[in-house]
Amino acid sequence: MAFRTRRGVYYLALVVLTTLVFTAVYNAGMAHWENRPQPLYRSLEVVIQTFTTTGYGEDAPWQTFRMNALAIVMQLTGIGLILTAVDVLAVPWLRDVLTPSAPESMADLRDHVVICGHTPHTDTFITELDARDREYVLVEADADTARELHEDDYQVIHGDPESTQTLENAQVQSAVAVVADVADDTNASIALAARDAAPEVRIITLIQDTDLAQYHRVAGAESVLSPRQLLGESLAEEVPTTVRTNLDAGVAIDEDFEVIEVTVAADSDLADQTFAEARLRERFGVNVIGVWFDGQFETPIEPGDVLEDGTRLLVAGEYSQVEELREATTSAVRRFSSQDIVLAGYGDSGKAAYEALARTSSRLTVLDIEAAKNVDVIGDARDPDVLREAGIEDASALVLTVADDTTAIFTTLIARELNPDLQIVVRANEEEDVQKLYRAGADYVQSLATVSGRMLASTAFEDEEVLAYDKQISVVRMPAADLTGETLVEADVRAETGSTVVAIIRDEATITEFEPVEFTFRADDEVVVAGTDDAITRFERQFSG
Repeated sequence: MAFRTRRGVYYLALVVLTTLVFTAVYNAGMAHWENRPQPLYRSLEVVIQTFTTTGYGEDAPWQTFRMNALAIVMQLTGIGLILTAVDVLAVPWLRDVLTPSAPESMADLRDHVVICGHTPHTDTFITELDARDREYVLVEADADTARELHEDDYQVIHGDPESTQTLENAQVQSAVAVVADVADDTNASIALAARDAAPEVRIITLIQDTDLAQYHRVAGAESVLSPRQLLGESLAEEVPTTVRTNLDAGVAIDEDFEVIEVTVAADSDLADQTFAEARLRERFGVNVIGVWFDGQFETPIEPGDVLEDGTRLLVAGEYSQVEELREATTSAVRRFSSQDIVLAGYGDSGKAAYEALARTSSRLTVLDIEAAKNVDVIGDARDPDVLREAGIEDASALVLTVADDTTAIFTTLIARELNPDLQIVVRANEEEDVQKLYRAGADYVQSLATVSGRMLASTAFEDEEVLAYDKQISVVRMPAADLTGETLVEADVRAETGSTVVAIIRDEATITEFEPVEFTFRADDEVVVAGTDDAITRFERQFSG
């Protein structure tokens, strides 16, 4: 809006200056060229008549060539000013009039979520809310952004989320939760305003600097989430080290049962076998839920699919069974060789990854654009010379947690070219860039937006427990009321949703061994479901009641 106002001022100044100049020139021309001197106000009238295309009155026609040429120039200038006025004044005005602005309040809402700030994190959370048919109000401080969101059918209001009045306009008194995802200091201010407007509402804030968590709690936040730190630790777990030889950390379902992602190494016992040849169920007793091929999750698995280098399996089974499978998929060379790891990007996620990796005996080189404690190489990760200085050509792994996805994609391309055998683990800020990073050469990618959305959904609603925030898949415990009286085969859960029921919770007991053809669900049963976020969303819509 300020830009439009500035353009309007510049335009009006141009009109005034042009009018004054032509008035002076025209007045002088009438006196010296036409020998018809006249007052300045009369010349001003003629210039205005010309600019507005209303005529010339008694002054036309002119006898000299110079005055006729001046009249032509004035006419063309007038047309130019009129066309400019359309672009500077009329078009923005018509756009404002014809484009509906975002409302400043919402009415008749109960048990909804008030979301302060629109980010990729909250966008993923809104998808979760839509899957549950739960209402929300998005509070956006910028008028243009609020209008764009309104045009995209978001339930948005325009207002300052730090204002108690704005939160009251969002019906915060009847909301189940307030989610603040702006800057760390702004989130604390929002928490204070929300606590004033609705003392009983649940307040959830996201932070980048974990040292500020205590101040958010003092401000009134009940839950303070730090997805960046969690994701950094998760990425570190994807790098094999000389201390921790297991490639992946599992999700515990019961005391002796877990869901886990397992990666097939090039020189492992199972490499290059088909699933039919590997006979994973018969040999190890695990249930193979699905598999990633080049970042794409597929379920069910075809018997002819090949377990190539880098193939990631999602399996469920007892700890002893899973451990045997991991031994069969792990590279003996990678397991016992010393590791040289390059960590690029020393922000919040990078620091969390550093702390996790520093506890191992791996040799760790930190690369960042700015100098800081623990940073070994200063420079742009997109520069091949900087990567070489960090030792990328001899490294076994690269953990990439740079600030934006474009940089991450280009760095991945360069690192893969410099070291084809490098294991590349990347944080993506937005979900839509995950597949780009895989195509660029990454071995493992996790989305910050996905992790944040899962954390928010699990924190805001007590009827669902997300068991794994920081994996490529979701493992969720939730009700399954719409499965009552049916078996898994009758409901055809996997075909209908792409998700897999790995356990049933009945009377607080966890059942992991059940026959899909015979086991019949009761009304109060809960299920543990594994699958992609989209698959879990489809299960929620169809079976969670």
